[in-house]
Amino acid sequence: MSNSLTIDEGATRWTPAPRAGSPLLVMLHGYGSDENDLFGLVPFLPEGIAVASVAAPLSPPWPAPGRSWYPIEEVNGRHPDGVTEAAQSLLRWLDAEAGEASKIALLGFSQGAAVSLQAMRLDAARFGAIAALSGYATPGDLPDDDDLRESRPKVFWGRGTNDDVIPQALIDHTAQWLPDHSELAGRVYPGLTHSVSEDELHDVRVFLEKWRDESAD
Repeated sequence: MSNSLTIDEGATRWTPAPRAGSPLLVMLHGYGSDENDLFGLVPFLPEGIAVASVAAPLSPPWPAPGRSWYPIEEVNGRHPDGVTEAAQSLLRWLDAEAGEASKIALLGFSQGAAVSLQAMRLDAARFGAIAALSGYATPGDLPDDDDLRESRPKVFWGRGTNDDVIPQALIDHTAQWLPDHSELAGRVYPGLTHSVSEDELHDVRVFLEKWRDESAD
């Protein structure tokens, strides 16, 4: 694994729910945001889980605010190696911070969704569920991709019809890749832009409630 990216453990926002032995949901924000963004969704999430919202390891070019998981040099310049490196940094953070969790799920938005799916591809056995919102599966092959066709991890993929941020080629790739490599639950929300709606939050809650209840078995 590359060690060039490090997530700031001190910047992580945690809910007060007990960590040891609890199901843990880790939230990954999008480009130009930070650990405070998705933390505002906590009231819409299932009870009985610990939640950690992490800060991405990079700063986008000035004057863009917030943090980023990987560079975006141009609209179509999302290099797969950058997504993989970010996913590796997340796995190292989990090694340090999530050892006592009974189960782990990821919820990512945009860049955070791409990194969540890439982390699943690097270490599928670590995760019970992935909620990928307004994001995509990175093109290219990884060594464990064939194994995913057998293990079929649970993935929720939500996106809007009016989302003009993620290139159509990446949406088309994801629409083909995810059904072949996961147990996919997904929904396309009419009129939704590059954002999250109340309907989507409801669907995410239902998806995560199933993961939570399975993790308690």
